[in-house]
Amino acid sequence: MLTRRRFLAISAACAASPAALRAQTQPFVWTGVALGARASLRLTHPEAPAIAARVAAEIDRLEGVFSLYRTDSALMELNRSGRLDAPPFELLECLSLAGSVHRASGGLFDPTVQPLWAAYAEAAVQGRLPDAATRDAARRLTGWDRLRIAPDHLRMDPGMGLTLNGIAQGYIADRVATMLQADGLTDILIDTGELRALGGRADGDAWPVRLAQGGAVALRGRALATSAPLGTTFDAAGRVGHILNPLTGLAGAAQWRGVSISAPSAALADALSTAACLMEGAASVQALCARFADVRLEALV
Repeated sequence: MLTRRRFLAISAACAASPAALRAQTQPFVWTGVALGARASLRLTHPEAPAIAARVAAEIDRLEGVFSLYRTDSALMELNRSGRLDAPPFELLECLSLAGSVHRASGGLFDPTVQPLWAAYAEAAVQGRLPDAATRDAARRLTGWDRLRIAPDHLRMDPGMGLTLNGIAQGYIADRVATMLQADGLTDILIDTGELRALGGRADGDAWPVRLAQGGAVALRGRALATSAPLGTTFDAAGRVGHILNPLTGLAGAAQWRGVSISAPSAALADALSTAACLMEGAASVQALCARFADVRLEALV
């Protein structure tokens, strides 16, 4: 199987005085690992090393909330036990937005699809697809209304599981953007697989974003997410995509190579582009976007 998220990159500059910027003749570049992928930060700021360290620490902290590969994350604890007391604020905030997109999409965006995804992934390791009985059993473990959300606890039925991979990368991009803005950086582009731009480039132009499926978007002061139905596949032929329909248990029909949506936040753009991959026709995608303020369908190819 292929992963669609291989790299995290952040580029930012500050509005410091010319004298302060002259003291830093070259942008500071940090490289490492974040969100389970190679990462780089390219910062133009007199205190760039300290800012980069804080960003790396914040991403690590948020991975401790949302990660499905870190056994100590809050999400993994919820999936193991079906309950989580005193859930982190970030998890509650992300689930609140996920619920809004779930309702607006008629249930097509549903983070409780994790048991179904696991059934496909387990079968793929054996070189096959899950049979109908396996799919039906996994689908019986899904259902957003079976996730009970309260400020002091989260509960779900035994055997259920959550994945926030269709929204958390965007949410983390939003949090990092806010953090960098608070440090005085003004021209910011964050790429976690979803894009979050604050301001434009240092030369005053918008950030030019070239879409993998063709076309380009000039991004300034907003976010952009692209979901590709076949970005990850469960079969050797590359025809059974990773975006699964919680209502049917089947992989979504690959009607498009990619759906690109821009929004005020990367988390919202991320979730909407994921849901849009399961919709039939451009009119349905446009209608979904219209349910949220300042959201635009940028490309459907």
